[in-house]
Amino acid sequence: MHLKRQEAPKTWPIPRKGSVYIVRPNSKLNSGIPVLVILRDMLKIAQNKKEVKHAIHAREILVNGRKITDEKHALSLFDTIAVVPMKKSYVVELDEKKKFSLKEINEAENHMKISKVLNKRILKGKKVQINFSDGNNLISDVKCGINDSVVVDMKNKKAEKCLPMKENAKVLVFEGKHTGERGKIEKMDIEHKMAEINSNGKKINVLIKQIIVTE
Repeated sequence: MHLKRQEAPKTWPIPRKGSVYIVRPNSKLNSGIPVLVILRDMLKIAQNKKEVKHAIHAREILVNGRKITDEKHALSLFDTIAVVPMKKSYVVELDEKKKFSLKEINEAENHMKISKVLNKRILKGKKVQINFSDGNNLISDVKCGINDSVVVDMKNKKAEKCLPMKENAKVLVFEGKHTGERGKIEKMDIEHKMAEINSNGKKINVLIKQIIVTE
């Protein structure tokens, strides 16, 4: 099924004019961006779909430290992409224009991802499954609570550490009118599920469910 360029998510940093259609991701249409758009339109290291498919099949492209099979594969916030021949790695972020952006990272970080804890489940044998807001899950004994962040080794499916949602934590707003703004939590109103954030000297109030702890 085709996706018209004009109907692509506003988070995609692409021109709205040009060819009528653009690649539709195979998942996460409203929360992700396909590899083809990242390599062709953002990094500009491929000219067309054929070149991207060739790089993927040659295992020259890794997402979260793992090989992928499809140029429609979607990356969401804090997913990483590595271009092996160039020895370059990037993490997907959001800028203050509410659009996806890429930040270059060290090669050693290209399989690490920050994920927000959605909920937890107790499985057989008292094993704890952590469910994340990006749709991933992990069985781990790392101590974390709902709305905290976990640094996940995506390549080895292992939780490295917890980043608690608390005062003085650094956060990114990923939903709502303040999308893309970063700052430090100054106050938390647990009853109303709100956080007051100092973003470059400006105080903003955001729902806790709309922010993710980054460090």
